[in-house]
Amino acid sequence: MKRRSFIQRIGSILAVLGVTEAEWLTVSDSYYQALAQPTPRKLALLIGINNYKNIPALNGCLTDVELQKELLIHRFGFQSSDILTLTDEQASREFIEAAFTEHLTQQAKAGDVVVFHFSGYGTRIQVAPEQSQNALVPTDENQASQNAPVGNYLLEETLLLLLRSLSTDRVTAVLDTSYSPPDTVQTKGLRIRAFPASAQAQLAAEELAFLQKLKTQTASKTPDAELNSPAVVLSATSDIQQVAREVLLSGFSAGLFTYALTQQLWESTPSTTIQVSFSRVASAMSQLGSKQQPALVSNKKNQTGVTIENLLPDGNIGAEGAIIATEEEGKTAQIWLGGLPAQVLEYYGSNSRLALSTGEELVVRSRTGLTAKAQLAKISEATPLQAGQLLQETLRVLQRNINLTVGLNTNLERIERVDATSAFAAVPHVSTVVEGEQPADYIFGKLLQTPSRYGLFSLGGEPIPSTTGEFGEAVKVAALRLAKKLPALLAAKLWRLTENEGSSRLPVKASLEVVGISPRVVLQRETLRNAVVETSPKKSSSSQYATLKTPVIPIGSRVQYRVQNKSQKPIYLMLLGMKNNRTAIAFYPWQIIPEAETPDNKLQLQPIIIAPGETITLPQTATTSGWTISGPAYECEYQLILSTAPFKETLKALEIAKYPTGDQQPISTLVNPLVIAQALLQDLHNASIIKQDLSSTSTDTYILDVNNWASLNFSFQVA
Repeated sequence: MKRRSFIQRIGSILAVLGVTEAEWLTVSDSYYQALAQPTPRKLALLIGINNYKNIPALNGCLTDVELQKELLIHRFGFQSSDILTLTDEQASREFIEAAFTEHLTQQAKAGDVVVFHFSGYGTRIQVAPEQSQNALVPTDENQASQNAPVGNYLLEETLLLLLRSLSTDRVTAVLDTSYSPPDTVQTKGLRIRAFPASAQAQLAAEELAFLQKLKTQTASKTPDAELNSPAVVLSATSDIQQVAREVLLSGFSAGLFTYALTQQLWESTPSTTIQVSFSRVASAMSQLGSKQQPALVSNKKNQTGVTIENLLPDGNIGAEGAIIATEEEGKTAQIWLGGLPAQVLEYYGSNSRLALSTGEELVVRSRTGLTAKAQLAKISEATPLQAGQLLQETLRVLQRNINLTVGLNTNLERIERVDATSAFAAVPHVSTVVEGEQPADYIFGKLLQTPSRYGLFSLGGEPIPSTTGEFGEAVKVAALRLAKKLPALLAAKLWRLTENEGSSRLPVKASLEVVGISPRVVLQRETLRNAVVETSPKKSSSSQYATLKTPVIPIGSRVQYRVQNKSQKPIYLMLLGMKNNRTAIAFYPWQIIPEAETPDNKLQLQPIIIAPGETITLPQTATTSGWTISGPAYECEYQLILSTAPFKETLKALEIAKYPTGDQQPISTLVNPLVIAQALLQDLHNASIIKQDLSSTSTDTYILDVNNWASLNFSFQVA
């Protein structure tokens, strides 16, 4: 379409937005210069809506657009001029459809890469008697009508037809939304991206006409187009009843799915299958309190072989962030840290270090949200910094005084919040905030329809097992009761801060396996900095990831961990976990001392050592392998932590706890979980080579060197 024709077509939309034609012409100069570039190209249309006209605002959708844009530019080589963003009042239904047509359909050619992203509300609307469809909610969601409310929505069917209209088969759509809000009142820990349409609402006639036009065009081109859609659709939920959520972090809010997905894409290698990435995404969302499971929709024949390179090529080097601006003649920089796990970013401290591909290091001096100020560690020897340079983590600095943050539910009466604040203030390592106003780890509130019964909830509103009190219990009594359970939750929070599968330089590979009659690999993890990049995924290894949901291990199965040391040094191992988000557990390396040394064959703990190049299974006995998974059903999360130095402090803390002889099993409950977590961090700190200029801060912080530790997460369900 000619430039003038395009301006005429969207003139009415520009008028609604208050954009003059002169302003648009100025913007479109660079837009149309981009049109003249030769293919192949990388095009993106990113949409985020926080502010709606007639429904409650969201908080994280604009951050999602920023997360995607920084990822596409710095990690995957997109040009800024080829990325079109529509936010808030710009994202009307008409403008979204016009922008898709002009920016993507009219430009994309065979072989080009196209990314479409939407963050905002979704809904269900009736389009015919007894027929409802999923729809994206634009900023102008409703229109006035004398008869019935009119939903000015963008049907999901319309979007799929638009994706189908593209001339390239390298199309990825990311939908961080959901369609069916829950019937019950939800906590505000994780805001929900689904809004109920009025039962009387009618879909806008313009949308139905546009849909019909697309159907006619598609049918005339390829009658079987519905079976040959080129797009891979990555969705925040895998079920119509699930809800997409957004999380409040320090300094910003973001979609759980968008943050977890983009974080994985920063660190993933080209041959990583999207199924493997999704298993990590689901785990990351679960750690933040959401049960939503991501979904992949694709008509590609080898769906299990879809790799990061298929979706977004030319991203060969994984990273935790990039330089986005420089100052002081290239000696200091503003850096983007979207490649760090969310829970790690929250506590990423000053003096943390990241390296450039040249080997030079940047030292973090301050952080606000996703960005930080950093400077060269050795200015005199360095060349000026440049925007766009990728950064890989080398030193992680964490404060030692990290608390468990409990959000007080807004449904509590004022006097209840006062009493709860006072009671929790007396509990060591616990702080309180008002739910939804500041980041929290868990929510303290009432059970529905039982006003005087208190309990602890995940940010997603799920009750934490065994935290519910009796009817008529006082707030202060509830807080004191929970004081015995909170150390285990804080312990899990601390060992999650060690997770570094993407940034670790310690080459290890581990898998969780079901053994016995029908052996299979449940989950596989490998430090990515040292993983061998394969040109194509092996079918035998990718087929195990056919499902994107959290893996399920049947009750009664026997399981084991297989851990491979691919380094040239011996490494030491610890396995800690959390069962049902309530009980801290660990693997205990009990070994019998020979009778010559002790008359009663006493059991004691021995370090688990893996020799260079060797593989061990955990646990392993002379008669059988693995341990039996017993019921009833539960959720489980393990952190497998490896180090180049012994876990002296951790083993010492484990031995201090007195266990009855009958409890000396391979997997047992931790009696002192918080002490164990603190000892673990101290061991990793001791294993690191502390730089001279950081030694003065080591008494207040843990300093962890990526060359000396690896921490891998395994999350699964037992049913």
